[in-house]
Amino acid sequence: MSYFAHPSAIIDPGAQIGQGTRIWHFCHVSEKAVIGGNCVLGQNVFVADRVRLGHGVKVQNNVSIYTGVICENDVFLGPSMVFTNVTNPRSFISRKLEFQQTLVKKGATIGANATVICGITLGQYCLIGAGAVVTKDVPDFALITGVPGVQQGWVSKYGHKLDFDGEKAVCPESGEEYILKEGVCSLQTENEI
Repeated sequence: MSYFAHPSAIIDPGAQIGQGTRIWHFCHVSEKAVIGGNCVLGQNVFVADRVRLGHGVKVQNNVSIYTGVICENDVFLGPSMVFTNVTNPRSFISRKLEFQQTLVKKGATIGANATVICGITLGQYCLIGAGAVVTKDVPDFALITGVPGVQQGWVSKYGHKLDFDGEKAVCPESGEEYILKEGVCSLQTENEI
């Protein structure tokens, strides 16, 4: 086996799991799930059929990732954060054919106890604050907090709040430069992590 799974974890036959991935206590990975290399699934994580996790994804304790969720590389899912998969659930109506896709782009972070409503896209390197409820698409590098989630500014690839002087900002940790033009934040210089 090219990955580690704790003896209490349930890995259904057919699940695809990449090299170096670690799956901890009481996890369940469904048969049609695809998990990249070097991921970490903390305690009590559920990964449903047709979920795709890229490389280097970190899933903290008590997270359920439902059908329709796609996480690109280097995504961080904080403890007890929640994905939904149907906008109008009812116990007496089966809506399994109505599951919506939720895309979490490269490097995005979702904080503890945040909720992400289905059918939206979270941009690259965005940061969703703990407890936020995200109800609409999030731009690259955006900082979202509150209920409902509201953009509070911009963050760097390294997770630092960006202070723009006109159209330019610099990450205090990496020295990378960012441009803010017409409501779009973009990375101008990139250092390797």
